[in-house]
Amino acid sequence: MSARHNSSPLTRQVTLTVLTLAAFALAIVVGFGFYAASQADDASLERQKMFIADGLQDKIAAVEREQESISVWDDSVINAKAGNQLWMTENLSVWMYTYYGHNRVYVLDSANHPIHAMREGKLVEVSAYGEDQPTLLPIIEKLRRMLAGPPQTDAHGQPMKMVAEDLVSLDGALAIVSVAPLVPSSDRVSQAQGTEYLHVSVEFISDAVVHKIAGKYLLEGARLVPLSEPVGPAAVPLVDSRGVILGHIGWDQLRPGLALVRKIAPALAIALLLAGGVLVFLLSRLRRASAALQTSQDQAQYLAFHDTLTGLPNRALFEDRLRRTLLFASKDGTRVALLYLDLDRFKHINDTLGHPAGDELVRQTAARLKHTIREVDTVARLGGDEFAIILLDVPDVGSAEDIADRLLMKLREPFRLIDDQVFVSASVGIALSSGSDTDADDLLRKTDIALYEAKKNGRGRYQVFAGDMDDLLLRKRKVESELRKALEGDGGIKLAYQPVFAADGHRILGAEALIRWGHEVHGALPAAQFIAIAEERGLIGDLGKWALSEACRFAAGTELPWIAVNISPMQLRDIGFAGQVAAILEETGLDPSRLQLETTESVLLEHNDTIGTVIAALRQSGVRIVLDDFGTGYSSLSYLRRQAIDKLKIDRSFVRLLDEDESARAIAKTLIELALALKVEVTAEGVETDAQKNLLVGMGCRQLQGYLLSPPLEPGRLLALPGISSADQERSAARA
Repeated sequence: MSARHNSSPLTRQVTLTVLTLAAFALAIVVGFGFYAASQADDASLERQKMFIADGLQDKIAAVEREQESISVWDDSVINAKAGNQLWMTENLSVWMYTYYGHNRVYVLDSANHPIHAMREGKLVEVSAYGEDQPTLLPIIEKLRRMLAGPPQTDAHGQPMKMVAEDLVSLDGALAIVSVAPLVPSSDRVSQAQGTEYLHVSVEFISDAVVHKIAGKYLLEGARLVPLSEPVGPAAVPLVDSRGVILGHIGWDQLRPGLALVRKIAPALAIALLLAGGVLVFLLSRLRRASAALQTSQDQAQYLAFHDTLTGLPNRALFEDRLRRTLLFASKDGTRVALLYLDLDRFKHINDTLGHPAGDELVRQTAARLKHTIREVDTVARLGGDEFAIILLDVPDVGSAEDIADRLLMKLREPFRLIDDQVFVSASVGIALSSGSDTDADDLLRKTDIALYEAKKNGRGRYQVFAGDMDDLLLRKRKVESELRKALEGDGGIKLAYQPVFAADGHRILGAEALIRWGHEVHGALPAAQFIAIAEERGLIGDLGKWALSEACRFAAGTELPWIAVNISPMQLRDIGFAGQVAAILEETGLDPSRLQLETTESVLLEHNDTIGTVIAALRQSGVRIVLDDFGTGYSSLSYLRRQAIDKLKIDRSFVRLLDEDESARAIAKTLIELALALKVEVTAEGVETDAQKNLLVGMGCRQLQGYLLSPPLEPGRLLALPGISSADQERSAARA
């Protein structure tokens, strides 16, 4: 009694002491957490300021680059000095507004007198320059001094660019001003020093420009803050060359430290209460817990290296055994084979029979694998339905293939799962050690690649690693990585537009958007190549969305009757695709009736309810569906008869042979008659000769596309074709 009475106060004293120490430690941790959060917020703010400043400098540099594209040009010098107003409009002023968004452009002669003026995409009287002259003159004079002086070179010995730029305030708005001389691009045109005409370009720093700069770094709430308004800590001053602050760019400061503290504060409070309770409980049961811990030590050691479901070695033990096996094999001069085994469509078993059936399948699979290999070999479960097998002393590839065959045959035998008989197949990847220098990680990687190839080539089979698999995978991953960067805005990807002509060969009915990727290293990559990689690596959704947005945005700004965009069948398998198209049309302002989506006729054979639903939703919204490369597949005529599509495109493989192959002519004629009978439009693509054109028109085809009429064109060149113009140009002409 006395002993129990004496021990109770001591236990309470120890408990209070431990709790006090724990609370003190927690206070230190919390205090340090708030201090660290404050420091993190300060460091984050400095990075945000640096991002905005760098983004502004990038924007100024972009204006200079855009101006350089037309200022260093023989034609610019010749036409400016000749006073060719139409040429300057199309190339030096309105074009800079349409293509780059420069708001004001002035062309000055050698005496700094204006000879051409443009504001907001419209020509104005040169006298308008007088309103901006007081602000622009210091920058112009700076450039004149540079031009009058001796040529200068940069740190690399290259001629320094002759350009003057600054931030200014025009009409109460902030703007980037860049002044560059019009200089020849070749020796064909000579120009004396001091006689240079000047190109003055002004781009206002609008909220849209600020949002674009901030959006690149995921900063929200970016805005221009005039000097009359107070600014917070999240602001960067806009300073001209004299050091005068013209305004600020402000944004909503990201405070990662404070956000983290707010997020975890409730959890910390709860954790404190739980920790106190647990600590008291643990102290009261310390003696019993110590005994239990000693008893379970061996079991914990076992569980750390074995899979609880199958009893097989887990990943940790497997990797340790693989490294040891390779080390011993290198000393003995023997070879090791590594097999990765993955059950095919294991998810289907879980979804249809339930997870208990899936667990039972894993257990039975483990038992079959263990009884099929030798005792000296190792079979391990890596997770889910993935297994790895280490084979010792394998003389050659054939021996490993024999074992893989036996494993696959064993797994093809029926499994009994919850009173159901289930048949399962598996895919196996095989890689062999190549000598004493074989690295475990490299062998794992090769086996994983071989398993991937086995699944890709049909499942239910094995695949031995080959060197070209590594090279192919590396190339695919490189293209995938660079494609991701390009879609994030690194550039290189663009759209070209090939017009579709009426039967007369002159009137343009619409245009097809064709994706192009000019790679910095590999040059122009074939679209089929990188589109296939995009489909394989899950990028086709992002790539297709980009192409659709770009094409719709372009078409909305033109008078084209319609624009056609190619889509992947994988996009049609997404139930949300129709909604995505509707959102893009709403964002760009393009009428749905002016959009045609082209896909291959193979989608008609999938009998996929999702595809049918998506196509129906698209057509109901007014978007037109086109079957591309028609005649090369096996389309369902009943599907066509139900008017599920709006247009057929005859494949170029038939058109190419029209003037030399009677059967090709018969097929083309039949396809055209079929389209006419179904009351859908028909387009012939790949028209390259007058003979092909005449034959197609005689057969009743009224839409033609091909190099005879026009190759794919850059947007500017397409708009330069007769009868095609931008919407702004059309409205300006109507007002005139």
